[in-house]
Amino acid sequence: MGRVALAQLMVGAVLISFAPVLVNVARVGPTPAAFYRMFFSGLALAIVVLVRRSRWWAGPRHLWFAVAAGAALALDLAVWHRSIALVGPGLATILANFQVFFLAAFGVLVLHEQPSTRLKVAVPLAVLGLVLIFGLDWGSLEAGYRWGIVLGLLTALCYASYLLTLRKAQAEVGELDAVSTMAVLCLIAAALLVGAVWLEGESFRIPDGETFGVLLAYALVPQVAGWLLISTALPKVQASRAGLILLLQPALAFVWDLLFFGRPTKAVELLGAAITLGAIYLGLTGRRPQQQLPSEAEQA
Repeated sequence: MGRVALAQLMVGAVLISFAPVLVNVARVGPTPAAFYRMFFSGLALAIVVLVRRSRWWAGPRHLWFAVAAGAALALDLAVWHRSIALVGPGLATILANFQVFFLAAFGVLVLHEQPSTRLKVAVPLAVLGLVLIFGLDWGSLEAGYRWGIVLGLLTALCYASYLLTLRKAQAEVGELDAVSTMAVLCLIAAALLVGAVWLEGESFRIPDGETFGVLLAYALVPQVAGWLLISTALPKVQASRAGLILLLQPALAFVWDLLFFGRPTKAVELLGAAITLGAIYLGLTGRRPQQQLPSEAEQA
């Protein structure tokens, strides 16, 4: 069973790594793309729930936390999509995975946890990696590129908020099916994104069949297939090994950026990306097992 779980985890991470690629080629705005991911994946997961005859409802208190988690997830995707447009799929995904440091900061500042040695090493390594990727002269970067970096880090903060509210929602409902919870969150996020699209003056129009296929794949491949594989396999895999495998997601997203979009990258930037991924791994594995969340390295 261990080998099967490892294989599932690896396949799930590979599938999720294509999420930013699909966003980058979809010919719709960032917020509509987020809506269609949540809407299509919510419908697909709802079908799974209905087939399983799982429980949907866990009381009004759970609903409030589900709305909060859905709002954080909707904001996370809308911001991440904008970062992808400005700095590319690879770097936007690496920056988004900095959520592990926001979670660690929450643990230290709010929960008064003692940071582990790994976390103490991870933070300066992450800073070093970013310096090698982006350089020391912030002013020399184009304004759009700077905004892309800021939005990438804001994505990490939004995703950390989503994970914390999801933890609270799960604590409120006990043994409610994880697929049911995710289906509800996706549909709530989709409903909130309808309002966001309207406020931004965007359009829900899908320009052609190819774009429809891309958006459908964006929802079903990373959000449904990838998430189901990872969530099923994670409890059966050692935390340190799982953290290493899940790093395939941001690492491969960076590789796809180089291969598919011809991102110009210097050797020092590649070194910075490698150091940053190593810091994220230390951040993932440097937290106590009881404080870790099931999808901390699953930003997609």
